[in-house]
Amino acid sequence: MRSRLLPLILALAGACAFAFAVQTAWWSAGGVTIGPFGSRHCFGGECGEGGLAFLGGTDLWMRAGVASRAAGYITMFILIIVAGALAAKRVPTVIARSSLVATLTAMVSGGYFLAAFPAASLGHEESIGPGVYLFVGAVVLAIAAGVFTLRLPTPDRR
Repeated sequence: MRSRLLPLILALAGACAFAFAVQTAWWSAGGVTIGPFGSRHCFGGECGEGGLAFLGGTDLWMRAGVASRAAGYITMFILIIVAGALAAKRVPTVIARSSLVATLTAMVSGGYFLAAFPAASLGHEESIGPGVYLFVGAVVLAIAAGVFTLRLPTPDRR
């Protein structure tokens, strides 16, 4: 049990981090917060949600935002399965490999969404929000969970 505890904790922490990362703002400028979920603005006491088109980013960038969100949720779901299998005293090698593939997909789409941000179109001084840090942390935790799970000894099948 002791050897399964670390990857189990890493998998659950990575799943939680992905869940928060795709729902939390990645940037804020003025009264607008921006993330892979879209944008949220509060002016004059009224808050509303909107898309990402007003930023003037490319269609590929907006699709990368949707892909980042979907990949984050899928990776979260797979990491929960890994944690459940570890808690059931199984060694889920196929699912752990799938979690690494899902994490790589999230890393690529989230990395492009972060790198191609059209900051010049805002006209305000933007700042990085907590979603970026949560996303990077989630990727690190998910990779660690997958690697530690794959390094667990597997029982012999006869």
